[in-house]
Formats: sequence, C-alpha cells, structure tokens
Amino acid sequence: MSRIDELIDRYCPDGVEYKKLGEVAEIKPGRDYKHFETGDIPVYGSGGIMTYVDEAAYCGPSVLLPRKGSISNVFYVDGPFWNVDTIYYTIINQELILPRFFYHVILNKHIENLNTSNAARPALTRKVLDEVRIPVPPIPVQEEIVRILDSFAELEAELEAELEAELEARKKQYAYYRDRIINDVESPSVPLSSLAEIGTGSHDTQDAVGDGKYPFYARGVMPLRLDSYDFDETSVITAGDGAGVGKVFHYVVGKYALHQRAYRLVPDKSRLNPRFFYHVLNARFYDYIMASCVQGSVSSIRKRMLENFPVPLPDLKTQETIVGVLDEFEALVENVSDGLPAEIEARRKQYEYYRDKLLTFKERAS
Repeated sequence: MSRIDELIDRYCPDGVEYKKLGEVAEIKPGRDYKHFETGDIPVYGSGGIMTYVDEAAYCGPSVLLPRKGSISNVFYVDGPFWNVDTIYYTIINQELILPRFFYHVILNKHIENLNTSNAARPALTRKVLDEVRIPVPPIPVQEEIVRILDSFAELEAELEAELEAELEARKKQYAYYRDRIINDVESPSVPLSSLAEIGTGSHDTQDAVGDGKYPFYARGVMPLRLDSYDFDETSVITAGDGAGVGKVFHYVVGKYALHQRAYRLVPDKSRLNPRFFYHVLNARFYDYIMASCVQGSVSSIRKRMLENFPVPLPDLKTQETIVGVLDEFEALVENVSDGLPAEIEARRKQYEYYRDKLLTFKERAS
C-alpha cells in the first residue's frame, strides 16, 4: 500500500469532498500598471511576466488564472506581484486547500476547455471558473500529493534542461568544426558580387497568408506563407535588418516569395556550390557584417556590404567534399533538434498521467 493510500484510508475512507472553486478561492481581477515606476515586482499577463514595477497587487502564494488570450497558462506565484486585466489572481482559503495543491488541481482541470468566447481570442469568466468542481481531501493527503508532484515536476524540468543543454552542445560542436573547416580552406577569396546575383523582394510582412501555398521568407527564423511566388531558383536568403542580421540564413530550392528587407543571394553554380556558399555564410558572415553594418535602432545591411563579402573559392570538387562533410554533421544536429520537442512532450505527458492519477478521487456521498 502506498503512502497516499494509507493517508486516504486514515483520513477519508468514505471518499473525498468536492467543492466549487469559488468556495475555496476568491478570484480577483487585474489592473493597469503603467502609472508605476520600474521596480523588482513582476507584472503578469496571460502570457507570463511582462515587466517589473515598484507596486504589488497582492503578495502570494496565489494561483493566477487566465482571463483572455493564452487561457491554458496557469501560474503559481509565491511572493509579491501585479497582474493586468488579462489574468486573474486568487486569494486561497488555506484552511481548506494548500496553494500548491490548488495549483496542481487547476493544471489538471485543463481550464482552457472552458473557453467562453466565440471570437478569435479565447476567454474565461469568473462565473465559469467559480463553478469548476475540485477535490478537497484532508490537508495531510494534500501535503503528500504536493510533495510527489513537486518532485516529479522538478525532475521533469531537470531532464528538459539536460536535453536542451545536449542540443546546445551539439550546435556548438558543429559550429566549431564548420568554422574550422571553412577557415582552413586554402584558396584566394573572391568578392560575392562576382559570384552571385544579389537582390531583395517586394513584400511586407502584412502580406502573409496563414495557409499560403508558397514559403514567404522575411527576416525571421520561421518562414511565413503567401499564395504567390516571386522567384523559382536555388538561393540563400538572409535578413537585411533586425535581430536576424548575420544570423538568419535559409537555403532555398524552388518557388518562394521574399520580403522587401530580405536579401536573395543566387550563386553562379558554375563557380560556387550553393551549399558550400551557405556554409561559408554561416561560418563567416556574422563577424564580417558586424564589423561593417550600419548601427541605428537595429543593425542593417547595405547591398554593397554583401557585394564586398569575401568568399573563399576552392575548385568545385573541393567545395563538394566540404559540403558532404558539413551537410552530414548538420543533419545529425537537426535530428537531435527535431527529436527534442517530442522527447519533452513525452516527459510532460508522463507527468500529466501521474498527476491525473494522483488527483482522481472517489467522491464522498453527500
């Protein structure tokens, strides 16, 4: 018999009492924070911490319940905080229910399924939340369940951190060998302007269509979509300004659309292997562009900077050999990267399974 079973047999052998959420916690609305000074007290919205101010709405422990927006997000706060109108805070009756137990119970209820809005932005109301029925076992039972679930959640977080650290180590290892291989190429460098066509697109981000037929490359890591295309070619795309300058590169084969502040670099295949060029950009371009970029509110690239970028140019056979090595190494890193979300999701489902088991009780007859 488990420790939980022993406690249930001792304290609630006839079943566990269920109560409405509104009977164990008072739900309070959020308010604007912009009239406060900057401080060290977190301001929560439905997406998480937004900023920090010098005033608190409440000093926890409290469980924050989403009002609109990201209604699957539930936060546990054990200290002073402020909350805006997209999220509620709760004053918990700790004589009836432990705050951490309340938190785990709410997570297990999947309150996002109680969406009351027919609009694009989901919402939850206090009226609906107050009616959610939750188990309220005796405090000793709650304490043991909290101990188990907190330990499990801590272990899950540690495992996720280990997986992410492994991926980061693989990326750094790949970058080290890529840079070393590219930098060890013994050949004269040639200005990019004599090796590739350089141009931009004509679209703005607002042109994007959610389920568009063609990839639409802007300035970020993730492509957008569009129902029309501008080019049908093999090229490398890079950001012309913003946070992706010198860091974001897309290797493209086929039809695509392009943002007006993204550059397409189309290598002359008779002299420059496109994949070799892609690896060279990843290895050298950031340092080059940071030394010559225009510094304003964001870093930006001018066409002449791209034209003058020096590209090492060994013979095509040597380029192909280097591409074979680096493509294989990159594929290994991508396999780890692709598997990481699935592994993390499996860990979370395991946690949710045990949480559901621990928080499912026979209800005591009235």
